[in-house]
Order: sequence, then C-alpha cells, then structure tokens
Amino acid sequence: MRLFLPLLMLALLLSPAPAVLAQESSVQQVKVGATRDPVDKSYRKMMQGVERFERDHALAPQAVLRFRLLPRQPDVDMQGVKLRIAGDTVSVPLPLSEDNSFAPVRNEQALREDAVLLANRKASSMSWRAQVITPGLPPGTRRLGDLRLECRAGMDSGLISNDPAIISWLSSMLYSTDKVCSQPDGNYLFFTDKPLLGVTLVHGERRVHLPFKMLYAGGEQTPASLPYCDCQVLLDRSYYAPLWDNSWPDDTLLEFDYMDDGDKREVAP
Repeated sequence: MRLFLPLLMLALLLSPAPAVLAQESSVQQVKVGATRDPVDKSYRKMMQGVERFERDHALAPQAVLRFRLLPRQPDVDMQGVKLRIAGDTVSVPLPLSEDNSFAPVRNEQALREDAVLLANRKASSMSWRAQVITPGLPPGTRRLGDLRLECRAGMDSGLISNDPAIISWLSSMLYSTDKVCSQPDGNYLFFTDKPLLGVTLVHGERRVHLPFKMLYAGGEQTPASLPYCDCQVLLDRSYYAPLWDNSWPDDTLLEFDYMDDGDKREVAP
C-alpha cells in the first residue's frame, strides 16, 4: 500500500490525453477549465492574479478585473451567496453584484495570515473565475485581448480546472500560466451567459467560425470526468479561445450565436 499512491501519481502523469484544439501540436496537452475546491480559495493566490492583471493590463487597457462565482451543481441556489476573506483574526466581507461577481480587495493582514475566501455554500457546489471585460463592446461579444488577460489572471489566481484532486494538487509543478495561456494545447475554459450554438472570430473583413471541438469543453467530458469540471452544469455555455494565435490581434471580437436566437440566425445555403 505504501507504493500505491506514488505509482498512481506516476500513472496519471504519464497517461496520454486526447487533443482538444483543432490544430495539431507536439506540445504537451494542458487541460484547464474546475478546481479541487471551487469555493474555498487562497487569498494570496487571488492577489497574485491581481498582480498579473496589473502587469499585463496592456492586453485590455480599458478593462477592470473582477471574479465571478458560478454554479457547479444543478441544485445550487445562487441567490443570497455571501463571500468573505477569512484568516486567523481577520474577516472581510466581499460584496457581490447581481451576477455574483466581486472586485478584489487588498488586505495586508489577510495576506500575512494566509487567509482564504469562504462562501456560505458547500464545497464543490460552486466555482469562481476571473472576469476581464472591456466596457462598451457589442452585445453577445467578447474581446480576445480580454480573454488572454483573463486566462493569465485566472491561472495566477489558482483557478485550474478539469482535473481530479490529485492532479490539481500537482498543478503548480506541471502547469504554468505561460503554458496554459500562450501555447496551442493549453486550454483555458470560458463561459457565456446563455447556451451556445457557435462562436465566430471577427477582425476587419476576416471571419472564422470556431470548430465544434472548441465548444462544449471540447466535447470530451464523460459521466466520470464531468464532476471534476467547472463546466458541470454549464457545459453548453463553455468554449475555448485561440489565445495563442497571434494572427488574431487583441482587438479581435468573438461573436456568439446562442441556441435561443431562433429565427434571428442566418441559415447557410
């Protein structure tokens, strides 16, 4: 039995993972999208994400950083959620907006005490994600530079997804922000507010539809793996973005076609 855990860890690390992105690559696949404990998070890690946002703010110079709580279980009541920073002696409430997002707050005492963020919900019932949005964008769109910065702030905040707990524990050794946010196989999962039908990249006259395998968490979730993904109840709202593809500049827009658009959708001949 003493050898079981090391052998299990080695087997998990050496197991091959199927590709998610359309482009083939020899780069080791990095799956990112749920957390080992999606409610209680390290305050120090969150502030590292804030520092990354400030360093790389040029990717989205008009945007601000917020974090947003998302449901992981179908029966989670997202009304009346309360969140606070909790340390040995410090307790700081974090006000939530109507969409359950909050602005990061710097507290030196909480940093010294290695505080955590606590919510009044059971562990594994919710997840939380970085949110970087440039104001004034057209409805139903996101800006690619915002998503690039959102990935970097989220990764530095420890918001690593799509992994069993043991892999999440090892993530600091295996994954890096640069791998996840700047390489073809480093897939960071994003969400829309409504179920998706398709996503189109738009820059000037150039328009490209994202392939199906970049929607719905790559279409690779199984009943066994889904509980480890923060897409668990948001699978039809999830997508990957080509963060690594420099042929698409930061001001590229992602246009979302939603399932409930109905007759507004144009039918291709």
